[in-house]
Amino acid sequence: MVAGSTTVLAAILLVDLVAFGLAIGAEQSRPTASLETDARNEWTYCRYHPDASTGMGGAALALLLVGQVVAAAASRCFCCGAALRPGGARGCALMLFLSSWLTFIIAEACLLAGLVQSAYHTGYRTVIFENPPDCETVRRGTFGAGAAFALITGVLTGSYYYCFSKSRGSYQRPEAAIGMSRFQ
Repeated sequence: MVAGSTTVLAAILLVDLVAFGLAIGAEQSRPTASLETDARNEWTYCRYHPDASTGMGGAALALLLVGQVVAAAASRCFCCGAALRPGGARGCALMLFLSSWLTFIIAEACLLAGLVQSAYHTGYRTVIFENPPDCETVRRGTFGAGAAFALITGVLTGSYYYCFSKSRGSYQRPEAAIGMSRFQ
């Protein structure tokens, strides 16, 4: 691998590792809510306590996207650019490319679901004698699943870029010689 490839690989792994850490942090700091009653004891409502999970989840979502974009740009999205050297590294790179994008989509969906749930606050009020409001918060494991798939995506993307770099090189396709002459 050349120095540029090593730098790109390190950047991909670093960004994806930070995204994983932020997603774990978002899971650990999920918002909490409590039922409270107004001063006249007529209405109950949900009070949501401040949390950092929305910011950390959003940052993880963005960094995971940056990691995929860096890998796609550096490898010219696998399909564009010069031909790759035939062999096991090229086949492995193709499988890792497809797998990394699949796990990336799953990780982004989990993180986005966590963000939507984190931003949704049921703050309506009811009369004290009726059923109290349901204070919905982010389900346990939503950001955790995003974190797990972010880590898997980082490993697959790093492996993909390594195999891609290994199969990239000065490969020249053999020219077919078809002619009528005996001296080819």
